[in-house]
Amino acid sequence: MNKLTESSLYQLTATRFRLFLREPEAIFWVFVFPIILAVGLGIAFRNRPADVLPVAATTPQLTQALAADKGLTARTLDEAAGARALATGAIQLLAIQTPQGVDYKYDDTNPDARIARMLADRAIQNAAGRRDPVPAQNRLIHETGARYIDFVVPGLLGMNLMGSAIWSLGFAIVEMRQKKLLKRMVASPMPRWQYLASFLLSRLLMLVIELVVFLGFARIAFGVPFRGSLWDLAFLCLTASLAFSALGLLIASRAKTMEAASGLMNLVMMPMWILSGVFFSASRFPSVVQPLVRALPLTAAIDALRGNMLQGMTLSQLALPVLTLLAWLFIPFFVALRIFRWR
Repeated sequence: MNKLTESSLYQLTATRFRLFLREPEAIFWVFVFPIILAVGLGIAFRNRPADVLPVAATTPQLTQALAADKGLTARTLDEAAGARALATGAIQLLAIQTPQGVDYKYDDTNPDARIARMLADRAIQNAAGRRDPVPAQNRLIHETGARYIDFVVPGLLGMNLMGSAIWSLGFAIVEMRQKKLLKRMVASPMPRWQYLASFLLSRLLMLVIELVVFLGFARIAFGVPFRGSLWDLAFLCLTASLAFSALGLLIASRAKTMEAASGLMNLVMMPMWILSGVFFSASRFPSVVQPLVRALPLTAAIDALRGNMLQGMTLSQLALPVLTLLAWLFIPFFVALRIFRWR
């Protein structure tokens, strides 16, 4: 490679990087948005003590029995007052003393009310002298890696790698096409592959900052574990980012307007937002669509990131998702190189 081609590739890559830094919206979506989303989900699904459910009983004896359970807070109400409290949501269950025993009045479509029913019956039966035939006790754990925030951070990372790569590259190329700048590029002695490769290389520079900011925040704020090799994690993030960048190049290879590019990007990314298991496991979808789900690049990226971060898996154990990402890197890039429209 001569000095001319080396200089042109360097200048193109540096230009892509500077143009990105001049866009406040892009900086927000790449760096700020995933952190805000992680904070919201971390707070919403934080580890906390089990909820204490409000219930009521029609006699002081039942109230005393209910109050003995740590999961319930009980008070005494007559049946009419208890019905009003149920209707307004002030209590989840009303235990009514009858000659035959106890009636439980609650809404069985309410999950909290069903839990209250189970706890109330256990408390009343224990107060009446019930003995369990098999002794049992609880051993509660709160391990990092098993929390929802631990599960969702790799999903957010994969989603951010996809969005930042596809949006930044796609919009930049289409904008230059609209401004007739690509015609000048193609008239230069620069090899065409270098122009497209400069977009991929510019992603590498931004990727380092992106990973340090988001993963550093997740580690400091929530204690998200990194059980696998950090070098393997860096390789997975690099491969995923380049794969999504190649996909962004392919999407923008023919689009002439920003509106067309935006529509194509949303068309490509929307199924992955839904199917790839960002916020819940992709295994929830029916088995008939699992081959499609597993073939998506975002699914492969998230599976690999979760395997590395949460389970400590090595690259050899993650061979299938890594190969999937490599396929999404090379095939779209070479197709984009063949069909790229310079005008």
